[in-house]
Formats: sequence, C-alpha cells, structure tokens
Amino acid sequence: MDNPAYHIPVMRDACLSGLAINPDGIYLDLTYGGGGHAKEILKRLKKGHLYAFDQDPDAEANIIKDDRFTFIQANFRDLKRYLKLYGVAKVDGILADLGISSHQIDEPSRGFSTRFEGKLDMRMSQSGELTAAEVLNTYSEAELQKMLSLYGEVKNAKTLAKAIVAFRANTRFESSTEFKKLLDKYAPRGKYAKYSAQVYQALRIEVNQELAALEEMLVQSIDLLKTGGRLVVMSYHSLEDRLVKNIMTKGKLHGELEKDFYGNPVRPLEPVSRKAIIAGPEEVESNKRARSARLRIARKG
Repeated sequence: MDNPAYHIPVMRDACLSGLAINPDGIYLDLTYGGGGHAKEILKRLKKGHLYAFDQDPDAEANIIKDDRFTFIQANFRDLKRYLKLYGVAKVDGILADLGISSHQIDEPSRGFSTRFEGKLDMRMSQSGELTAAEVLNTYSEAELQKMLSLYGEVKNAKTLAKAIVAFRANTRFESSTEFKKLLDKYAPRGKYAKYSAQVYQALRIEVNQELAALEEMLVQSIDLLKTGGRLVVMSYHSLEDRLVKNIMTKGKLHGELEKDFYGNPVRPLEPVSRKAIIAGPEEVESNKRARSARLRIARKG
C-alpha cells in the first residue's frame, strides 16, 4: 500500500483538492509509484473507481487491494487504449505527478542519480530497448548536441557532445563512473551538481521519450474528461510545465490561443488558478524534490 520509502508525494493535499473528488466518480492516477496519491483518492471514493497507470514494474509491489481500484502497467501515453479495454470512455478527474520517483532515483541499478555508481540505464520501463549508454555510444555528435541543448538546456552542449564522441572512439560508455569523470571536466567551476543534473535530465528524457509521451497524454486527457472534470498535473522542469500550461490555457500544445468572433477564448479547459502552485518552505525543507515542483489545475468547460 502507501509506501513513503518508495516515493513522497509533493503537494499531496493541493493535488487532491484540485481534483474536487466526487465520491461516485471515476478517476485516473497516471503516475502510481508508491500509491501515495491513490490511497488518498480512495479514501474519498464511495461507489467511484480509480484506475492507476505506471510503466515501471517496480510499482506493482505497492498495489492497493481494493475493489474500487484497478492497476494498469502501461505508459500513460496509451491511456485511452487501455481504458477502452475496461469500458471507460469518460472520467471525472485525472492526476499526473510527472518526473521520476524517489525509488527510481535512490536505486543505483536504475542509473537515474548522479549520486551513485551504476549502469547507464535510465529506463523507466525495463521493457524499453533504448538505454542511456546506447544513446551515448551511438548518437551522432549533432544528435547529442541537440538532445543536451533542448532537453537539458546545457550551455556548452556542442563542446560536451564533441567530447562524448571523442571518448567513445577508444572505449564504450558502460557505467556512470567514466561518464561522470568526463562531465567533471566540462562542468562550470563549482557547479558540477547542477551541470550533471541537467545532462542526466536530457538523457532521461531522450531514453523515455518523456515529452512525446506527455504531449500524447495531455491531448487524450481533454477527450477523456467529462464536462466539469479536473486535470491536475505536477511538473518538475520548464519543458514539462510549458506543455501543461499551454494545454490548460490555450487548449493546444503549441501556437497561440484562438478566439471566437467576439474575442472570447476558444479552449476546452479553464485554468482553476492563474499561476502555477508551488510548495511552501516547510515542504521544500523536508522534501527537496518539492523545490522545483509546479502544480497546475484546470477544469473542462
């Protein structure tokens, strides 16, 4: 059941409040993890039902035993396809806590953390074929530069991409040890932690196609929500937050807000709060992951 050691939910109360739960409604938790959000949603349901998604097989160890609960091991980019199997066409609320879980970060074998030595894996789902090592060993210099610049906002992306290609000319990248030594050479003085985090973020996004999956999920969410239904999304970096903000304020991922003949906004969702909600100082102090969290909530009109 709820496993705080697996993952500590950020702004849990704000997320649940944002869902405005109907006790008889149907809800989706698209990032199940340790079940922290799911357990609280179920406390508020009577005849309702909760469907939870998680592509990481490790999450299965935390499955809640409840007739009102269904766990689906799948990437949330396929949510409509899987919900169709259960006869679900519309839902009352959707919650997504993006990024990686504390469990994934703290497990050295997964390769997500710069703090541990381990394989350069970074797959959220072990069924995926592409690993961080494969990216580093096979991508062209131009592809590496684009990935580092776009997904990690690495300022010296071109220089680092060239260094990666030069390194692998003699030996393959296998573990984080040699890769972190390389990063240390190119990190700005005194800023290795931030620099390595940016590079690791870029690799993780590429390996898991995170932004593409997020885009597909957000578009499907609009169709799935009933009128009055809520979309609650927590993001942890600007690339995610921009997509979430666009879908909630403009009704689309890219481009400008459309307006009707009278100048009224034409969009399927209405933001519940004008600005993103951030964690308070006490939560940030107790849970460092909350520092970069941005929570956005929208209601379908």
